[in-house]
Amino acid sequence: MGKAKYKTSGPRNTPLFFIFLFPAIFAFVMVIVIPFFMGIYYSFTNWNAITGTQVDWVGMRNFAAVTKDITFLHSFFITTVYAVLNIVVLNICAFSLALLVTSKLKLTGIYRSGFFLPNLIGGLILGYIWQFIFNNAIPSFGSMIGFTWLKENQFLAHQYLALLAIVIVGTWQYAGYIMMIYVAAIQTIPTSLMEAAEIDGASYWQRLKHIMFPLVAPAFTVSMFLTLINSFKQFDVNFALTAGGPSGMFMGRALMTNEFLALNIYQTAFSFRQLAQGQAKAIIFFLVIAVISLIQVRFNKRKEIEM
Repeated sequence: MGKAKYKTSGPRNTPLFFIFLFPAIFAFVMVIVIPFFMGIYYSFTNWNAITGTQVDWVGMRNFAAVTKDITFLHSFFITTVYAVLNIVVLNICAFSLALLVTSKLKLTGIYRSGFFLPNLIGGLILGYIWQFIFNNAIPSFGSMIGFTWLKENQFLAHQYLALLAIVIVGTWQYAGYIMMIYVAAIQTIPTSLMEAAEIDGASYWQRLKHIMFPLVAPAFTVSMFLTLINSFKQFDVNFALTAGGPSGMFMGRALMTNEFLALNIYQTAFSFRQLAQGQAKAIIFFLVIAVISLIQVRFNKRKEIEM
């Protein structure tokens, strides 16, 4: 008797297949593709979103204005600093939590749920909650224990402490999500391999360095990519926690010292009503993220091979 043949999937060129696929394609085109190309067009015009106003082609004028905008240059710099800090702190915390919940401790399922829970809270709500913590709870706690530095220093009123506060909130919110990626990678490591290394006398650090790190390297690539993208796109926590503040000086001009790129684009478009220039900033923002992401993925892939 010959082997029975089973069809694993139906034909993909039937009308029914395209009928079910159409809603997703339609939503993607209407929400992502068309607005993206419209945004590129508007970045070369004097568009201000006012009905009845004539839209004129201005060429590269908006992009030239962006390169001279001190606030945008500072936002690019401070966002880069934040991204580096956030990637390092968040991934260290997430990987440490992953090691904790994949250990032989009891109630690890509850720990996983608890660590993941902050990711379900909206960024705006999270920002306002932590604003209360930094402005009221921490100074009160410092006063209660007699720690003068905590009592007298307002985190959100100092340029560098405010940046650190955003890193803390971003890590607290997103570490649980990245932790799950590391947990999935760690659980694919054969237990017998780790036990054999332990029997051979390898210390925990040696097992971690020579076995676990190389085997979870693809998870590092994915996690760093996600944290890089989310760090550069940070908006809601930045807006709710500090609103870009506190104010300070940069290149002889007063500005908001912790205004990240996404918030700077928002302020340009909707606070100063320079929508075309804001769109030009958004295009530059997109290109910067795309280039940095490609470099990061390529670098990490090369490191995976070396490990």
